[in-house]
Amino acid sequence: MTKISLGAHPYLLGFDQLERLVERASKGAEGYPPYNIEHLPPDAFRITLAVAGFAEDDLAITTEDRQLVIRGRQPEPDDARVYLHRGIAARAFQRSFVLADGVEVTSAAMENGLLHIDLRRVNPQQVVKTIPISRKQGDHHG
Repeated sequence: MTKISLGAHPYLLGFDQLERLVERASKGAEGYPPYNIEHLPPDAFRITLAVAGFAEDDLAITTEDRQLVIRGRQPEPDDARVYLHRGIAARAFQRSFVLADGVEVTSAAMENGLLHIDLRRVNPQQVVKTIPISRKQGDHHG
């Protein structure tokens, strides 16, 4: 069976970038850290990540090529500690979310070990765009 690429279909011009975004979003879909996504009517969203043990300085939030990327890295632990049980994960992470066109990050805040990232769908400036047709010089019919 042959896999047909979205970018190769004649009716889907320029969607090869979308295909790459889908591939990137599907990679690294492990369960750490856990997160929620809420819809805040009418046109907003909130992503909440459980980042217990991380300080604001341990976290980085960026947007890269239509992706929201959250990275967490804690400083090296004190080697003098001796754990009898270690159940709290302190590993680095990277979690990515693909953003649709017109969705932008508006704010981020830490509260009780939860990182809240607010997003909003902005209204497109112009939904219908008329493309003028120019006439080539010397191309007269009639």
